[in-house]
Amino acid sequence: WAQAVLTQPSSVSASLGQRVSITCSGSSSNIGRYGATWYQQVPGSGLRTIIYGSSRRPSGVPDRFSGSKSGNTVTLTISSLQPEDEADYFCAAYDISTNAVFGSGTTLTLLG
Repeated sequence: WAQAVLTQPSSVSASLGQRVSITCSGSSSNIGRYGATWYQQVPGSGLRTIIYGSSRRPSGVPDRFSGSKSGNTVTLTISSLQPEDEADYFCAAYDISTNAVFGSGTTLTLLG
């Protein structure tokens, strides 16, 4: 990844079946203007796009993954957490001056 410009929590945790939200904050030159994309990375695997255009879900991604945008912040919400959701989640966005900016990633840990 390039230097992180977007701000994400370093980690979140929740129990199986619960709901969790991960935020990603930027500015009016990136998220505020263009929205963002969310990626999932399971250890040992490549990046998988789970949300694009801030709230659109690619085919094949379960509908328990959802995204929203408010101002310069996007939020990824995962409802009814499953074991396979334990992963790192990254946000990325276009930026008017630097083409692309990234978050440093959020590690989702399942409790219990």
